[in-house]
Amino acid sequence: MPTDRPSFATARGPLWSEPGSLLEHVAVAVCGIDDDNRICYWGPGARDLFGYHAAEALTRPGALLFRGSAGGGAEVCARMAERGRTEGYWRGRQRVTHRDGADFDCGFRVFPVTGEAGRTVVIALASRGDELDRVKTNLAFLDALFATCPIGLVMLDEELRYRHLNQALADMNGLPIEDHLGRRLADIMITSDDGEYERMLRSVATEGRTVRGVRVGMRTRGHPDRDTVLSVSFFPLTQAVGSRPGVGGLLVDVTDQEQAVVEATASRQRLALLDRASARIGTTLDVEVTAQELVDAAVPDFCDGAVVELVDWRGESEVFDPALPVDTRRIASGTVLPAPATELVSGRKELHYPPGSAIHRMLRSGRPVCETVNDDFLARTVLDASRARLMAHSGLSTLLLAPLIARGTVQGLAIFGRSADRTAFTEQDLSLAGELASRAALCLDNARLYSRERDIALTLQRALLPSFLAPSPYLHLAHRYLPGSRVTEVGGDWYDVIGLPEHRVALVVGDVMGHGVSAAAAMGRLRITAKALARHDQEPAVLLGELDQCAQEAGIELATCLYIRYDPTTGRARLASAGHPPPLVRHPDGRVELLDDVLGVPLGVGGSAFRTGEVQLPDDAVLALYTDGLIEARGHDIDEGLHALHDELARIPASLEAAADRILARLVPSAPADDTVLLLARVHRRE
Repeated sequence: MPTDRPSFATARGPLWSEPGSLLEHVAVAVCGIDDDNRICYWGPGARDLFGYHAAEALTRPGALLFRGSAGGGAEVCARMAERGRTEGYWRGRQRVTHRDGADFDCGFRVFPVTGEAGRTVVIALASRGDELDRVKTNLAFLDALFATCPIGLVMLDEELRYRHLNQALADMNGLPIEDHLGRRLADIMITSDDGEYERMLRSVATEGRTVRGVRVGMRTRGHPDRDTVLSVSFFPLTQAVGSRPGVGGLLVDVTDQEQAVVEATASRQRLALLDRASARIGTTLDVEVTAQELVDAAVPDFCDGAVVELVDWRGESEVFDPALPVDTRRIASGTVLPAPATELVSGRKELHYPPGSAIHRMLRSGRPVCETVNDDFLARTVLDASRARLMAHSGLSTLLLAPLIARGTVQGLAIFGRSADRTAFTEQDLSLAGELASRAALCLDNARLYSRERDIALTLQRALLPSFLAPSPYLHLAHRYLPGSRVTEVGGDWYDVIGLPEHRVALVVGDVMGHGVSAAAAMGRLRITAKALARHDQEPAVLLGELDQCAQEAGIELATCLYIRYDPTTGRARLASAGHPPPLVRHPDGRVELLDDVLGVPLGVGGSAFRTGEVQLPDDAVLALYTDGLIEARGHDIDEGLHALHDELARIPASLEAAADRILARLVPSAPADDTVLLLARVHRRE
């Protein structure tokens, strides 16, 4: 009979488990019972399970193993052995006793074998009950998992043929389980990745790679018209218990999740675009700049090309009539597509849309509409044959038309276009375009109203400024009025030269604080009043006092004014200032002097008397009068501006006209923030 063996590693018993199997983790004891119910075989597993060495167990009654059993160990052993002899195979549970006296549950498998001389031996295979229960639980779990798991489970052989799969995967593929078995993966899956999916699985089978959470888009033979996105994980199968190599896999249908992610991503992108557009559109009060900001915000994030067109209304009603043509003027455009798209969006500026066009349908509904660029659209909307050809070959396949409506008035329209390489416009895109158009329309209407008011103010200002200055043989003049940029409202800057008795001449320059029509009107009132007061040949301080009273009565809260009266007979200039930037004098020797000792409070403030100062001007001296737009610039303080003006006066050319142009070019930015007045006067003495 066999005796104890050192370990399982040195020799295997009659029954053994290959590494990797479930039984590898269940100890199996093998022992034999003879006809007298004595132990006649004792394997190494029996020693490990029951604690007895072979010498302690062989020839002993089998009752040794069942000492703690109810009814006596001999009876239990005899009954188990008898059932094995008579039934040929019996399995069951018994309480057994370890050598150290501990009882535990044990599972037995018993069957008879024929020994020497025809003797019968009952072989018993025994394992701990808790270990058998664990294996049974695992197997039950795996069976339940395969049967009920909503995740697709699959086993493929090394040729990627289906060996086993669960119902969940069969449902995903739209085919019964039996239609999978034995067929290759490529017979079921339809992919468009040039075989990449199959190559990935072969690398798992041949190289032992593990793939986790790879997203794969495909269709199946069972659902040939349905796009599916799967999250797949694959791992190599071991060759446990003689199994063949292959691939195991888990497949999860994430099509809905992917669609939700796509939609959520698109929503975030739309919100981000709207946020960027809100920050970029309406940064100025210039209509064309605002329109271009809308185009730049939409291209290329939202579309491949865009234009903005203003409606040229027939008359002042500004009410849309669908029975009449719509004429527009294109003021902004942009595209990322090559020619002829560039020529299409930026070429023609004046456009005509006949009744029944897509533009009319959009304006009639007051909401964005989507149009496909086809023969019907071109025939209804694009009358010009050359422009229709450009659009047909531009690459644009769909257009989104959005009305620009603000305060109940149609300002114009925005057209967004996409090429066939991008997805067509969705309902969400229509909503986004409507929001973009609404915000842009309000900004355009603000700019339009501002432009209208600015034009009125500018017209008023130009009408109130002197068309010519009083001539004098003792003054050589150069004067400039430079309005602010189109994004800046008209200011209240003004100037004048007034002839006085006895060859004297008055020079006046002023600035009403504020902008717009009200500032231009206040400027005109002060200029006319100052001119009327100057006719009385009053002292400068007295004139400013009366002008201040006029400003208070007219509700002009803040205005500056500089008044200089020059007498060519004496060469003296008397001056007074109401808070205005001080004048400068360039002497014939090039020295520049700042006349800042008569500064007073602005007009309209009241409560303070003005003071008259006097300065002797040599023949050929140059007086420089100006408003703060000349010396104030963004990023620079007044002292810097005065210093720059001082330097320019020190090196002016002989011609005052050239000097005025040079000073403005050097000191005034290309887009000034305020109106600017410059008055240069070269004085001469009367002989």
